[in-house]
Amino acid sequence: MSDADPSVTDRSSASPEERSWAMLAHLSAFSGLILPLAGNIIGPLLIWYVRRARSSFVAEQAAEALNFNILVLLGFALCGALALIFIGFLLGLALFVYWIVATIHAGIKAGEGIRYRYPWSLRVVR
Repeated sequence: MSDADPSVTDRSSASPEERSWAMLAHLSAFSGLILPLAGNIIGPLLIWYVRRARSSFVAEQAAEALNFNILVLLGFALCGALALIFIGFLLGLALFVYWIVATIHAGIKAGEGIRYRYPWSLRVVR
């Protein structure tokens, strides 16, 4: 079947520990629910900074999570500005739902040892 998800690349030969750290890198973005405006970036940034030298798989997935969450933060800032004309509330809600679904999906894929790339993401950190 050729209905492959374009955001999912090849399987890696990551160890169970590497897969756990990669999954945690994606799911650590939910710290943004506790620490708004920065938590969703701090979690993946810490994992990327601490684990990047030990595992290329973890470094790649943490950088991917960090880049996606930087874009999400910019999107929420734009929604905040658009809230002045009331469309920002609807866009912000849609972005929030997409952020939750995409983050969970990426965490699951990373936990399976699959190199995951978000469909929309800035490539700031490599």
